[in-house]
Amino acid sequence: MGITNKKTLTKTRRKQRDVDEIANDLLSPAHLDSYKATKAAEDLPGLGRHYCVACSKWFETDFALTKHQMAKPHKRRLKQLAEGAYTQREAEAAAGLHTDNGPQTKIFSKPLSVSTHGTTAGETDVAAPNVFQTLTSKATGDAIMS
Repeated sequence: MGITNKKTLTKTRRKQRDVDEIANDLLSPAHLDSYKATKAAEDLPGLGRHYCVACSKWFETDFALTKHQMAKPHKRRLKQLAEGAYTQREAEAAAGLHTDNGPQTKIFSKPLSVSTHGTTAGETDVAAPNVFQTLTSKATGDAIMS
């Protein structure tokens, strides 16, 4: 008949360790040793002697490892490791759970009157909630008198 889930098998066959796992390997040798202990040396290329920590790959010879370290995929992985893994806070911010609106911003509008406080006529300090309130009141037709 054939294999029904061939795409799934090929995807899991090429599975590599994630960047955060490799970063933990680089930070603590105990973490790397525990990972290497899960693999049998007889099943690994080169009996597990030639290992690239950044890419989490084993090689047959030291020459192959040296060539790999000069190649683009290895350099790309080093760049990913230098950027660091995403934190939980960054993931939540991407999902929209946390927002950082930052400090109050300046909004430039048509001058209503000349300011005597030393700012230019078209510059006004406005916080984000006030802008939202003004926009919603204009949409509903209410007039805000200030």
